Amino acid sequence: MRIAVVTVGDELLAGDTVNTNASWLCERLTARGARVERVTTVPDRVADIARVVNEYRAEYDAVVVTGGLGPTHDDLTMAGVAAAVGRELVQHEEALQWLTEQGGYVSEELADGTTHLPARARMLPNEEGVAPGAVVEGIYVLPGVPAEMQAMFKLVEDEFDGEETFTETVHAAEPESKLLDRIAGVQEAFDVTVGSYPGEHVRLKLTATDEAELRDAAAWLSARVELVETEE
Repeated sequence: MRIAVVTVGDELLAGDTVNTNASWLCERLTARGARVERVTTVPDRVADIARVVNEYRAEYDAVVVTGGLGPTHDDLTMAGVAAAVGRELVQHEEALQWLTEQGGYVSEELADGTTHLPARARMLPNEEGVAPGAVVEGIYVLPGVPAEMQAMFKLVEDEFDGEETFTETVHAAEPESKLLDRIAGVQEAFDVTVGSYPGEHVRLKLTATDEAELRDAAAWLSARVELVETEE
C-alpha cells in the first residue's frame, strides 16, 4: 500500500512548530507494512491543499492529511479536501450527533463550521478534542494537535496494510565512506535493504521481510565493521 502524507499549517513552514506528526505517522504506517513515498507540507490555503491532495489521491493508494481542522479562520483543510474531490462542505449530522451525545457538547455552543465535512464523507470522532476528522475517497483527514491526531489514527490504522517488515540497526565506528564495500556486501549476500545515517557514529539500518534473514544479515555485518563501544 503506497501512502502520501500531507501536513497543513503556516506554522510548520515558518518553523514555529516542529513537524512531529509527519514522523509519527511515517513510523506507524511503515510498521504496518505500508510504504510512505511522499511527505509534503502545505500552507493554510484552500487552493494549495486541494491541488496537492488531488494530485496525490490519483497517484497513491491513500493520502493522510493532518492539521487545519476546526472552526477558526485558518482551519481550511476540510474545505481544501472537499474541493479536491469535487464535493460540497456540508453539515454532517453524524458528527453533530457524536459531539452532542458522546462529546458532551450542546449544539448551540459549537462554533459555526465545527461539524462541516465533505458531503458523504465518513466521520471520524475526535476522542481527545472537538473537531471531527473524515475519510473520503481514500483521503484520511486528521487533526493537527498530536494527541488528537494519534488517537484518531488508531481508529483507522487497520485500514493500512502491506508486507510486514523487520529492522535491526548496526552502530559502526567507521566513517560512512569507508563502509561502502560492507554495505554492498551485505545487500549482495542477503535479501535486505540498508539505510546509512551518519552522526556521532554511523547507524546502519537493515530492513527485511524475513526476520531470520535479517538476523543473519545483521550478524554478518556486525562481524565485518568496527562497532561502537557500548558502556557496560
